[in-house]
Amino acid sequence: MSLYVDIKKNLGSFVLETKFEADGGVTGILGASGCGKSMTLRCIAGILKPDAGRIELDGRVFFDSEKKINLKPQQRHVGLLFQNYALFPNMTVWQNLMAALLPYEKEKSRAASSVRLVIKKFALDGLEKRKPGQLSGGQQQRVALARIFLSKPQVLLLDEPFSALDDFLKWKLELELSDLLEEFSGSTLFVSHSREEIYRLCDRVCVMEQGKSSPVIPIKQLFETPVSRAAAVLSGCKNYSRACPAGEGRVYAQDWGVTLEYEGDAPEPFHYIGVRSHYIYPVLSKDAAGKKNTFCCEIMRVVEDVFSIVILLQPKGAEGLEAEEENRKIRVEMTKEAWKEFCRREGTQKEMWIWIEGRDIMVLA
Repeated sequence: MSLYVDIKKNLGSFVLETKFEADGGVTGILGASGCGKSMTLRCIAGILKPDAGRIELDGRVFFDSEKKINLKPQQRHVGLLFQNYALFPNMTVWQNLMAALLPYEKEKSRAASSVRLVIKKFALDGLEKRKPGQLSGGQQQRVALARIFLSKPQVLLLDEPFSALDDFLKWKLELELSDLLEEFSGSTLFVSHSREEIYRLCDRVCVMEQGKSSPVIPIKQLFETPVSRAAAVLSGCKNYSRACPAGEGRVYAQDWGVTLEYEGDAPEPFHYIGVRSHYIYPVLSKDAAGKKNTFCCEIMRVVEDVFSIVILLQPKGAEGLEAEEENRKIRVEMTKEAWKEFCRREGTQKEMWIWIEGRDIMVLA
């Protein structure tokens, strides 16, 4: 099912202006807190009314500001899973599920039969008489999802469904949700600020920044070839420099004071380059001379992480430049074994030469 969204809502200090299309499968909406992700879902569900625009599912119009169309939430057949699951606290699991189904199934015996099936499907056996306050976070989530599936939605809207769960439970429920989404025939929008969740669960992704959305792209494109600094940040890249052209296939990194050669296409115009921390390699000082895309840095700090070593560097070429403070530092990540071997061969040092392959330099708008 194809979901088309093109809406605008002005809240004074914040303006939501988003446009994208989700055509079946699972589409992720990735963005930092406060960027408008949840607001977008509420507009699609009919809980919030946009100021202008259009929302349409397979030709059925949910909202059209020009034609004065604004369907009620009950008319849209959209399943919205809230972050806090929004279960009725004074009702049991059974009552919560029946409450979701009875508006669509007036025959109570058929409704009860459907509830029993979904209780089995979502592994809720034995919890029928418990109220939400007597359930774990994972159990509450399964009840909320079961309630949504009982209403037979045409679109699933999942608003950061794992945000309140610990890591172990999150992983378990993520696998369960993945299986459920494979069975679902409609479109799903999965909202998250976690790039890992988006990568594992979604087919495509739309990046949101300060209320504005980017075009929907395949999930791997976001991580392999992002085109903007905002997209690269959300995909996990940690090293940036302002940049300008320096000839064919060459770029000057203004905050690092070095000229680098890159491979692949560059957007026009571009303003930054980005390099992922694990794609920056230490080079022995005796091997550095004459090697392209190699430059010397001062070692600012070495941090031991759980499974890796993080080295914070400042390019020697940045000395005296009006570099942006957040871009001046370069972060390198490597295994503890690789760092130990490098130190053994290089000896004690206050400086370190690094090398970046041209194919690993992302030229960004």
